[in-house]
Amino acid sequence: MLNNIQSIDPGKPDQASGDDKVAPAAAAPAAPDKALVAKATKAAVEFESFFISHMLHQMRESTRTIAPDDSPTKDKVNQDMTDMVDNMLAGNMAHQRAFGVADAILRQILPAPLNKTS
Repeated sequence: MLNNIQSIDPGKPDQASGDDKVAPAAAAPAAPDKALVAKATKAAVEFESFFISHMLHQMRESTRTIAPDDSPTKDKVNQDMTDMVDNMLAGNMAHQRAFGVADAILRQILPAPLNKTS
């Protein structure tokens, strides 16, 4: 190949021999498969659930802090039950995509044709 050096005219870009031609770049990256989209969606919804759960926990903690000492909210059994209910509520709200956090994450990580958020 080095012995076969020819003068190349810049006006004619297709002068390379068959061995020297470079394959054209792909027009677009390959679309992720459905399994990847499903995993990304599941992770985004779980993150939204965590976000909502943490927010509800902070709200309950604030309520417990300002409540009087004899308040039912300061009872350990009631705290455990309300924490469990808050986690279930957060999961339900996340699956409905109530806050839009999962949708925003999916818009950022999935290509435009695949980020059909509903």
